[in-house]
Amino acid sequence: MSDSFGQALARLTPVQRAVSLGGTSGERRAPTPREKAAIIVRLMLAEGGSLPVSALPDHLQAALTEQIGQMRMVDRATLAQVVEEFLQELEEVGLSFPGGIDGALTMMDGHISPTAASRLRRLAGASGTADPWERLTILPADRILPVIEAESIEVAAVILSKLPVPKAAELLGRLPGKKARRVAYAVSMTGNVAPETVRRIGQSLAAQLDAQPARAFDAGPVERVGAILNVSTAATRDDVLTGLDAEDADFAEQVRKAIFTFAHIPARIMPRDIPKIVRMVDAAVLVTAFTAAQARPSQAPAVDFFLANMSQRMAQSLREDMASRGKVKEKDAEEAMTTIVTTIRQLEGAGEIVMNREEE
Repeated sequence: MSDSFGQALARLTPVQRAVSLGGTSGERRAPTPREKAAIIVRLMLAEGGSLPVSALPDHLQAALTEQIGQMRMVDRATLAQVVEEFLQELEEVGLSFPGGIDGALTMMDGHISPTAASRLRRLAGASGTADPWERLTILPADRILPVIEAESIEVAAVILSKLPVPKAAELLGRLPGKKARRVAYAVSMTGNVAPETVRRIGQSLAAQLDAQPARAFDAGPVERVGAILNVSTAATRDDVLTGLDAEDADFAEQVRKAIFTFAHIPARIMPRDIPKIVRMVDAAVLVTAFTAAQARPSQAPAVDFFLANMSQRMAQSLREDMASRGKVKEKDAEEAMTTIVTTIRQLEGAGEIVMNREEE
């Protein structure tokens, strides 16, 4: 509705010579398109309506405001005529487009390649017509953080001031302590920054982000290696991590933090989420995994954690089945534990549960 309203209003707002509605001898005349737009805006404001006038180009906003300042009174017949004509304009709109390359890219997100989207954004930035902050404010913090870390304290303060408060708080918390304190203080000094300066900073930031090559993978290398090792056997996982320690100890440590295995369940899963997980896993799989895990010191606490946070009736039934299960083959144990871990990851991805971070 707002797009249609803005487009209909734009058609009524050509820049023309301003004239009053009343003639010299009191005769009435038809209002100009510019006057019609001013009448609609005045009426909507009087009724407390929300107007998307800011979506119009700056010169049309200025022309519309000047026209409102030059007008005085409009008779009821003229008002009714203008409103009827404007409503007809709205009713005749069959399809509206976002207007501008930024709106088009937002609409086409996911339907065009990252390479084409990046090229179009660079062209839009070079034209200087789009507001770069409209796109920057919706970017994930992970993409903005490296740029802020490389910028000066003053520029970083402007960036945080323009971003939504929750995202700015997240970014500030991820900066090193000394720089975070200096940036926070610099925010208090941004009151006199000119709007054009803020716009240029936004354009520069957008250009830096657009200059980054398109990523072939959605997840980073740490997450990808961690995801692979999550479903690998314990022997393979230990062997790979030992090799990573020798090649790159820092990378190996990051991968360890990204790994989530059966043994990590007590530390990473909330007790209230255990019933959700149990409902999604077949009872035979639980029995197999629990029987094997209870004989391993590193995994036995996970079994106790499960049994303590489900219904006692189900826990007792699982204990009885575990007692009669007998010895579990290593392959069967790994498959059962991997099924439970995969189920937890799926529930997390669907937003059904929230896992604690490693440091928590």
